Amino acid sequence: MDMDLIPAPVHTGDDGRCGFLFDPSTTITAAPGTESTERWLRTTLGAAFALPLAPGGEDATNTVRLNIDPALEPEGYRLTTGTGRGVEITGGGPAGVFWGAQTLRQLLGPEAFRRAPVDPGARPAAPFADIEDHPRFGWRGMMLDVARHFLPKDDVLRYLDLLAAHKLNVFHFHLTDDQGWRIEIKRHPRLTEVGSWRSRTKHGHRASELWDETPHGGFYTQDDIREIVAYAAERHIRVVPEIDIPGHSQAAIAAYPELGNADVVDTAALTVWDTWGINANVLAPTDGTLRFFEGVLEEVLDLFPAATSPFIHIGGDECRKEQWKESPTAQARIEEFGLANEDELQSWIIRHFDAWLTARGRRLIGWDEILEGGLPAGAAVSSWRGYGGGIAAAEAGHDVVMCPEQHVYLDHRQDGGPDEPMPIGFVRTLEDVYRFEPVPPGLSEEAARHILGTQANVWTEVMQNRARVDYQVFPRLAAFAEVAWSPLPPSAERDYTDFERRMTAHYARLDALGVDYRPPGGPLPRQQRPGVLGRPLEGPPPNV
Repeated sequence: MDMDLIPAPVHTGDDGRCGFLFDPSTTITAAPGTESTERWLRTTLGAAFALPLAPGGEDATNTVRLNIDPALEPEGYRLTTGTGRGVEITGGGPAGVFWGAQTLRQLLGPEAFRRAPVDPGARPAAPFADIEDHPRFGWRGMMLDVARHFLPKDDVLRYLDLLAAHKLNVFHFHLTDDQGWRIEIKRHPRLTEVGSWRSRTKHGHRASELWDETPHGGFYTQDDIREIVAYAAERHIRVVPEIDIPGHSQAAIAAYPELGNADVVDTAALTVWDTWGINANVLAPTDGTLRFFEGVLEEVLDLFPAATSPFIHIGGDECRKEQWKESPTAQARIEEFGLANEDELQSWIIRHFDAWLTARGRRLIGWDEILEGGLPAGAAVSSWRGYGGGIAAAEAGHDVVMCPEQHVYLDHRQDGGPDEPMPIGFVRTLEDVYRFEPVPPGLSEEAARHILGTQANVWTEVMQNRARVDYQVFPRLAAFAEVAWSPLPPSAERDYTDFERRMTAHYARLDALGVDYRPPGGPLPRQQRPGVLGRPLEGPPPNV
C-alpha cells in the first residue's frame, strides 16, 4: 500500500487488512523508556483530534502500544496497525519509538498536524501498516543561524518540531557572529547588553544599496536556552551550540574591545557589524582571550548537558589573518610557540579548545578550515566548502558531517526565475537536494565509516523573519530528510517522480503546520522581494 510517507521507510507491507480506528476510548500503553513519546502523542494527536488518549493497561486492545526491543537499531522501529491490539510501535530505543510515532502521525493524514480538531466528531483512522524502518545516518541535522537575524524563542521551538516531523535529530544552533551575540553569559554581561544589538542592517546582499534602519537584535536568556535544550531532548534531537572562534567575532569585540587586535586597530571604536561578508576583525591570540572564552564555554557546557550536546562547535571558518600579520602580539605568539605561520596560530587556538573540551568530556567540531595548520586527533569537521575538506578529514581518521554549500545550503535560491526573493548562490531545486549524496564516490571503506552523516545549513543574512526562513527551508528540507534517513539508490537512479508525488500529500501536512514554503509553481506575490539585490551564481555548482 502507498502511504505517501516522507522520509520513505525501509520496508512497508500490506496484506489488505483493515486499519485502526481511533475513538475516545483509545488509550496509550507505554513501556518503560517510552514516556517521552507517550507525552508527545497525547499532546499532539490528543489536541488534533480531541482525544484524551488515557493510559492503558497491559491487556488493553484499543490502544497505541509503545515498546522497546534492543534487538532493533537504537533509532529503528517497527509499526503495525490493525492487528486486533490497535497500533504497536516498537523501537530499538526511546528515539526509535519516537520516530515510529512520527510515522503514525503521517498515516493519520494532514489533520493530525493541526493544533485543534477541524471536525470534533471525526474518528481518525490509521490504515493497515506493517513498517520496518531505520535511518541511514546517525547525524541528520539542520543548522539555523540566529546571529544574522534573530529568531524569537518560540520560532526556535517550532523549528525543533519541524525537524522532528522529518526525523531529523541534530539541531546546530549558530549563536554568535559579527552581526550579533545571542546567548546570555552571566560573567560577561556586555556580550548581550552590547553584542546582541546592531543599529541597522544591510537589506539584501552586501553590494545592495538598501538599508533597514530599524535596530535589530535579541538574545536567549539562560533559561530560554535550558528550555530549548529540554524541548529538543524530549524530541530526541541533539543540540550542537556554535560559539565562533577566532573569526566571525566582531560582536564580541564590540562588547569587550580587549578581545580584538588592539595593537593594530582601534577596537574600542568597533560596533556590532551591520553588513555581510568576511570580517577582518578577529580575536587576538592572547591568554586573556583564551581565558575569556573558557569562561564562556564553561557556561555553555552547563546550559548544554553532555547527554544532549556531546559536540561543541567552535566555528573556525573564514578567519582572516591580516591583523595577525601586522600584530606584534600575534607575531610574538608565533615565535613563542615555534609556529610556522598564521594558519598554525589558528590551529594552536583550535588545539587549545579541543584539549579544554576533551578534558570536560566533550568533542570539538568546527568548519573545515580547522584542518589548515593541523587538526587534533579527536576533533570532527563540518565540511562546508565542498566535499574536499570532508574527504581529507575522513581519510585522516576524523569524523565528518557533510554539508557542502554547493548542495545543501538552503539560503541558495530554489529557482532561476526573476521572482525569487533576494536570490543568493546557485540554483538548488527540490530535485537537486533530493539527488544530493552525502558520501562521495571513491572514498575508502574505512574513511566512509567516519561520515557521521549530513546536515542542511540555513544562513539568515537575507532572511529577516520566520516566513523568509520557511520559504528557503521548505519544501527542500523534506527532500534532504529523505536523503539523510532512507536507503536511496545512487543519485541518478533515485525515483524523483515518486518523491514528487508523495510531496503532494506532504504539502497538505506543511499547510496544516502553517509552514510558509515555496509553492511548486513559484513564489506567491507576498513572498517576492522585487528590487532587492542578491548574488545569484549561474550554471551548475562545482563539485569540489
